[in-house]
Amino acid sequence: MQSGAITAYVDVAQLALYAFWIFFAGLIYYLHRENKREGYPLESDRSAHITVQGWPSVPDPKTYRLANGESVSAPNGKAANQPPVHQGAYRGAPLQPEQSGSALLLAGVGPGSWNDRADVADVTYEGLTKIVPLRVAEGFGVARQDVDPRGLPVLGDDGVEGGRVVDLWVDRSEMLFRYLELEVAGGARVLLPMNFARVEQRRIRVKSILGSQFADVPKTRQPEQVTLLEEEKIMAYYGAGTLYATPQRQEPLL
Repeated sequence: MQSGAITAYVDVAQLALYAFWIFFAGLIYYLHRENKREGYPLESDRSAHITVQGWPSVPDPKTYRLANGESVSAPNGKAANQPPVHQGAYRGAPLQPEQSGSALLLAGVGPGSWNDRADVADVTYEGLTKIVPLRVAEGFGVARQDVDPRGLPVLGDDGVEGGRVVDLWVDRSEMLFRYLELEVAGGARVLLPMNFARVEQRRIRVKSILGSQFADVPKTRQPEQVTLLEEEKIMAYYGAGTLYATPQRQEPLL
């Protein structure tokens, strides 16, 4: 019998391999179960009384302590605060917004979907508000070789001016601009995400929405900070415009 062998057919290496397989299977089970702390149980399109959680089941609630001293439990059974939609003619059919016209941009469906995040502003490692306008962000500014968009008109996809840039909002952690602050009809201020804006020498172009639709962009509660939930809704508004800004965008390409 060779060194390390327990019997003629079993040795220490073989037992170690079996132990690793058992450990790895348990790890997969644990991670798959922990993955269901948010988003589960799923909503059934057959009945509101059916809970869909699959296997393994949703884990027991666990309390997490956040950096700001608050705590949150997950799973918590919190219902999503999303706008109402029509189910469709059959199970599995695409969700149909109840709104029509420009209100479709606020429907929260498809490219306009948003996540029900915490309604608090994100902060830096030092505890400062992370995304703020340049007027309160000391030490930040527009590079000399770049176009300063302040004062430039913002045009929608139809070429109509929807507002003018009055300030830029900078991410103090990442050191980049996240939003353009616009003044729209009536003097209201709204935010335009940089990834939806094309900055030119004399104008800002936005393809996702029309000039008249800038006035309905979700507003921020505070003039110099934006919460995580507000960011979700602002992004969703411009994203929804890629499909719902005009009736033609909902039609087939061919």
